[in-house]
This record gives sequence, structure tokens and C-alpha cells, in this order.
Amino acid sequence: MEHKENTVCRRRGLWAVAIVLLALIIDQVIKVAVKLSMYLHESITVCGDWFYIYFTENPGMAFGMEIGSKLFLTLFRIVAVSFLGYYLYRIVNNKRFATGYVICIALVLAGAAGNIIDCLFYGEIFSDSRGAVATLVPWGEGYGSFMYGKVVDMFHFPLFSFDWPAWLPFIGGEHFVFFSPIFNFADACISCSVIVIAIFYYKYVSYPLSE
Repeated sequence: MEHKENTVCRRRGLWAVAIVLLALIIDQVIKVAVKLSMYLHESITVCGDWFYIYFTENPGMAFGMEIGSKLFLTLFRIVAVSFLGYYLYRIVNNKRFATGYVICIALVLAGAAGNIIDCLFYGEIFSDSRGAVATLVPWGEGYGSFMYGKVVDMFHFPLFSFDWPAWLPFIGGEHFVFFSPIFNFADACISCSVIVIAIFYYKYVSYPLSE
């Protein structure tokens, strides 16, 4: 019985590693392709008026938010990913945690790590995208320094928009767009996984790591 449980844990561990690596590769391939083929704020229509590839760079948190200093945010991401890596290792080897929950945590880890790669290295290896398509440059000749790179965002889904009636207080006459944030594949991995955990696996969040 113990041998069977160990085999299941090893298999889950391999799946978790594969998911993290695959998500990281997909995220970075998309970001590098956008970075090397579009200039900043260039937009490409994918489907009608509700799906665009819109290249923007985000110095802050997910979905274009900017919170705190860049150095603090990068260090915070590194600490968070380190914790998630340790947490993933522990739950992989604990049979009480559902496999679906393990997969969700692996995707959150991959998403956070994907954005860290941008922060750490993109400023060193890419030229500036403002007004021209960026190119790969020798290390240290990029638009920023180590840990000060900007996260590449590109997915834009303005599903619908309208103007608020002029008689409304505060927002009257303003243009409203749903859904306005611009995000990347790493953000999607994090957000979708968190939603799935909140709906289906919320009970595991409070489970102790020890047997």
C-alpha cells in the first residue's frame, strides 16, 4: 500500500513539474513573439471588436496594476514563488490534497514565475519598444537593469462598451469598457487557477501540510 502511495506521489510530482515547465514555455514564447514583432501600444484585431492583441508593458502587478516600487514588487514575487514552490512540493507528497488542487497550485506557481522572468531579465536583453519593434541586445545593453524589467501584456478583451447616461452623478457621460484589463498568459494561469480553487478546492487551502 505504501509503495502504491509513493508511486502516485511521484507521478503527481512529475505532472506538476511538467505543467509548470509547459506553462512557462507557452508564456515566454508568446511574450517574446510579441516583443520582437510589435511596437509598444500596437494593436492587432483577432476577432471582431472584442479580442485584440494589444502590446503593453506593465511595471507593476497583474492586469496592468502598478503598486509600490519596482524593486519591492520583484522581490515580493521572488519570495512568493519560493513559498509556492515549497508549498507545491509538500502537497504533491501529501495524499490528502486532491490532484486537481495540485495542478492549480502548479499553474499559479508557473504564472508567478513567468512574470518574474520578465522582471529579472527583459530589461537586460531587449531594446526599448517605444516607437519601434524591440530587438535582442547583448546583456546589459537593454532598456533597463536587472530586476527592473517590465512585464509584457497582450491579451485585451473589451467584450462590450457604452457611455453612461449624462444625468448619473460622478460617472455621467463617461465611457465604460467591459473587460478593460490587458493581461498575459501567466496572469490567466494565476487567475483561472484561483477561481477554480475558490469554487472547487477551497477546503484544501486550510489543510495543514503535516500528516
